[in-house]
Order: sequence, then structure tokens, then C-alpha cells
Amino acid sequence: MQSEPFTSAHTARAPFASAGAAQGVVVSYAPPRGYNPGSHECVTRMKLADKLAALKGCAFAGEYAGQAAYNGALYYVPSRTIVGCDAAAALGIYGEDDLFGGVVPYAFAGTKTITHPLVDPRAAAPSGWSHEFPEAVRHAVLDGYAAFTTDDAARAGARLLELGAVRVKPALALGGRGQTVVYAMRDLEAAIADIDSHELAQCGVALEHNLTEVSTFSVGQVKIAGIVATYYGTQSLAVDHRGEEVYGGSSLVVARGGFDALLALDMPDAMRLAVSHAQVYDDAAHACFPGFFASRRNYDVVQGRDAAGRLRCGVLEQSWRIGGASGAEVGALERFREDPALRAVRAWCVEVYGECEPPPEATVYFSGVDEKVDRITKYTMVEPYADA
Repeated sequence: MQSEPFTSAHTARAPFASAGAAQGVVVSYAPPRGYNPGSHECVTRMKLADKLAALKGCAFAGEYAGQAAYNGALYYVPSRTIVGCDAAAALGIYGEDDLFGGVVPYAFAGTKTITHPLVDPRAAAPSGWSHEFPEAVRHAVLDGYAAFTTDDAARAGARLLELGAVRVKPALALGGRGQTVVYAMRDLEAAIADIDSHELAQCGVALEHNLTEVSTFSVGQVKIAGIVATYYGTQSLAVDHRGEEVYGGSSLVVARGGFDALLALDMPDAMRLAVSHAQVYDDAAHACFPGFFASRRNYDVVQGRDAAGRLRCGVLEQSWRIGGASGAEVGALERFREDPALRAVRAWCVEVYGECEPPPEATVYFSGVDEKVDRITKYTMVEPYADA
């Protein structure tokens, strides 16, 4: 699940009364374009930032105000991946201890486009493009291509169509929205034409073989306040008010510690393969994109059958920012802070479109009418993981 990165500091839409704490100040941080404090994304992010402040022993100061006088070092909870070390440094972000999310050196590096190679050496690519990354992850992803022009996208799609249906994935599409499955050149060309030309040139489009009978897994890691939590789990789909299938939540098993602690737990072979693919992708990102760092790293991994009926598994994309599973991630961190002996927990985050009555033990992040998606409820639950 991706969104448009942003590149520079800005002032908030509302005044801020200075607050401070011995350990610093936590702020929510969103780009001004399209900012809506009543949206489910903003409300959820603010509540998560408040919880992260409590975990860190910091004050929570609401939305970032560029001209405010803060009494302490800032810790950011951005709505987007931050682009550029200079932009990050201007905010006082120098490493993963300074934000819940990530920093990438180029705009395209924070999108799903990096997953695949260019269609051929003649293809256009933005400054900073890494040919090494898709080579490093090629056994951990599906077959596909990245493209940054309509001509290159058409050539890449035509090559893939020879072997079956193709999924066209604009770089900045969120939660599965905006993607199109095509079966013929005419449909491919129409899907490519729908992509904004500036977006295509800057961030590109990913084209890959479409799978059926799919399961989508989540693998990730979060680090905050000296606690490391690493997880695997499955995603579910929901039907929104337009009748489209969209992200509906995640069910996670979260281990205290790194990938070694996670892999020490019992898990199905399919899930263990998904975790190993995510590790390959994560390692390659650090190796191929100097300047990249993130305290929140999430990878969507799919398993399904290709047009020939063969079982395939691969990382679809990365999320180096606050995401749909972050409520579950933060809930797990809270439990680990409360009980230092706890090795693992099971955590759920749920998104329901329409009327919903969350369980009494749930932490509700949003329940109401959002102007873009209509009525939606988002909540999280956490319990000890018995198998640990």
C-alpha cells in the first residue's frame, strides 16, 4: 500500500500551543495538499501518534507547525515516506529514531516501481534508478517490469501479455485501488493512458503477471523506544461503498526482536517463504539505495497461480510509512512495553465499510463518515500468542 511521498517542511493548518517533555515531542506530519483533519487517515494517524508519544515518554503536540517553538527534539509520524536526505535533515530527521516511517533518496524509491527491472536497456528511467535492486530481488518477486513512459509501458505490457493477463499498477495507487487487470493490448493502452503523465515520469508504473487464487501476506518490522517487533500475517479484503474490493485489515503474529526471533516461532511453510522473500527485499533496499532508512518497514507478499497454473510467490511492494497495519503494530509494542517477558502477541487491525459495532476490548481509531469513502470503522485488538 503506497502513497505519494513528500519532500519538504510546511506549516500546519492550525495553531499550536508549545508543549514539551524531557524525552522530546511527538508530532503528526502531513503534506498540505489534500489535508483534511476529519478524514479517517488523519484521525487514525493522530491517535497512533498520541500512542507513540506515550510509548516514548514524550509530549504529543498534534499536527506539526513549522513556526512553532517546540520544547524538545521532535519525533515525526509522517503520512508519507519522506523524500531526500536534505528534506529530512531540514526537519531534524537523521535516522530511524527520529520518525515512525522512512526516508528514501528519490521519489520513485518509495513506491512499488522499484520491484521490477526496465523492459530493456533503452528504456527511460529517472535519476537515481538502481538496476542492481531488481536484479537482487528477482527471485523474491513476480515477473514484471517498471516503466516511466507510455511507450515503454506498452512494450513491457505487450511482452507480459504473451504469457497471460497483466496487472497494471500505478506507482502511487493506494490499498489496491487504481490497479487494472488487462487481457489485450487495447485494454493495456487504455490503462496506461489513464495514468497522470507527470506521475508516470517521476514515479512510473509497475506491470506484472496477474495471479489467481491469491493469498496476500504481510511481513514487517517496527522499531521505537528501544523495542523491536517483527511480524508475519495475512491480509483480508473488504468491499467499499463503491462495490470495490479494498484492504480490509490484517491478522498478525508479532515477535519481540528481529527476523531471527520471528523465524523461531512455528509457522506454516508458505508463511516462512513469504518472510524469507521479504528479508531479501529489505536487505536489497538497504544495499542499493544509500540514504534509505526506516523505523517502520512493511512488505506485501502474494502467493497464487499464474496463467499456466503454477504456484508463484513474490513481494508486491513495500511500505516505509504509517500504514493499514500500524494500529496492530503499535498495539503489539504497547503490550511488549507493559510485559518485558512477553515474547509474542497476536494482533488484528480491521477496517469495515458500513455499520459496525467493534468488540468491547477493541481500540477504535475511527468510526464515522469519511467524505471520501463514506462510513468506515477502524479498530485493533491484541492478545498473547499462545504458541510462543
